[in-house]
Amino acid sequence: MACCRQLFDHLSWMPPWLISGLLLLIAIAAAVLAHRIAFRMATELVRNRDLFWRSIVSRNRRPLRLAFVVATVLIVQPLAPLTPEQAAMVHQVVVLGSVVLLAWTAHTALHVWTVVYLRRFKLDSSDNLLARKHVTQTHILQRVATILIVAVAIASCLMTFDGVRQYGVSLLASAGVAGVIAGLALQPVLKNIFAGIQLAITQPIRIDDALLVEGEWGNVEEITATYVVVRVWDLRRLILPLSYFIERPFQNWTREEASLIGTVMIYLDYTAPVQAIRAKVEAVVASSPLWDRRVVNVQVTDFRQTCLELRILASASDSRRTFDLRCAIREQIIGYLQAEHPACLPRHRAELTDRRT
Repeated sequence: MACCRQLFDHLSWMPPWLISGLLLLIAIAAAVLAHRIAFRMATELVRNRDLFWRSIVSRNRRPLRLAFVVATVLIVQPLAPLTPEQAAMVHQVVVLGSVVLLAWTAHTALHVWTVVYLRRFKLDSSDNLLARKHVTQTHILQRVATILIVAVAIASCLMTFDGVRQYGVSLLASAGVAGVIAGLALQPVLKNIFAGIQLAITQPIRIDDALLVEGEWGNVEEITATYVVVRVWDLRRLILPLSYFIERPFQNWTREEASLIGTVMIYLDYTAPVQAIRAKVEAVVASSPLWDRRVVNVQVTDFRQTCLELRILASASDSRRTFDLRCAIREQIIGYLQAEHPACLPRHRAELTDRRT
C-alpha cells in the first residue's frame, strides 16, 4: 500500500483519471497473465483425470479469465484515486461482471455435465429405448435450465440499476394495459416451457421415436425448448410446438419398444388356396433377414361381394424394417400368385342369357 502511495506521489503531475486508467489497465494485464499461468497449471493437473474434469477445465477457460479480471479490479479499486462517481461506476461494472461470470459458469457446468452424462447412451444401438429416454429428458431439462439461467442473469443485471428496478416494480404494480399485453405475449412462450417440463417428466415422445402425426410418418429428430422437429420419411421436416404433444392425440410406434407388427391386406378370388398361400407366406417371412422371429400369421378376415380379404401379419424389430418387410411380402406373394395360381386373382363374373330362346 505504501509503495502504491509513493508511486502516486511521483505521478502527481498526471490527471487522476489517467492514473486510474493506467492502474486498471496494468491490473487487467496482470490478471490475464496470471490466468494464463493458472490455466496451464490446471490443464496439467487434470491431464490424467476423467473426461468430466478435463472438460470442466477446458470449457471454463474464458469464464476463468473473466474471474481473474473481476477479482483484480476489485482488489485494485481502493488503491486508485477515483472520484465517488468513478468508484460507483467501477463497482457497477464489477457487479455486472460477477453476475455474468456466475451465469456463464453455471451454463458451462450444465453443458459439460450433460455431454458427459449422455456419453453412456448410444442412439445407434439396436435396442435404444433407454438411450432415447435419457437423451430426450436430459436435452429438454438442459434447455429449460438454460432459459432459467439466462432469465435470472438478465434480471439480476437489471436490478443493479436503480432506474430500471423502479420501472420494473412500477410496471408489475400497475395492472394496466401494458401488463395485460405483456402477459398475452408471453403466454405461448410460457405454455411451451411448461409443456417442455411436462414432456421431460412424462415422456410421451423421445428422440428418434417413430410417430404418426398430422397424417405424416417420421422420427423425432430434435426437441427444443419450444418446438419439436419430426423428420418425415421423405426427409421433409415437420415442425410442431411442444404443447401439441400435450393437447392433441398422435401415434407413437416406439413408446415402449421398437418392434412392430406389419399388416398386408390382399383381396383374392374365392377359389384362392388359402393353405398354400399361408405356407408360401411363412416361407417368405422365414427367409427374410428383416423378420424378428416373433409373429407371422395369415387369416381370412372378411368376405366381399366379389372377393375374400386375406390379412398377413409379420413382425420386425423397428418401424423401418417392418415397412420393408411388408413391401417384400407384397412383391413375393403377388409374384407367386401370378406364377402358380393366376386364377385366384380378383375378377368379375357375369352370367349371359340368350333371350331369343
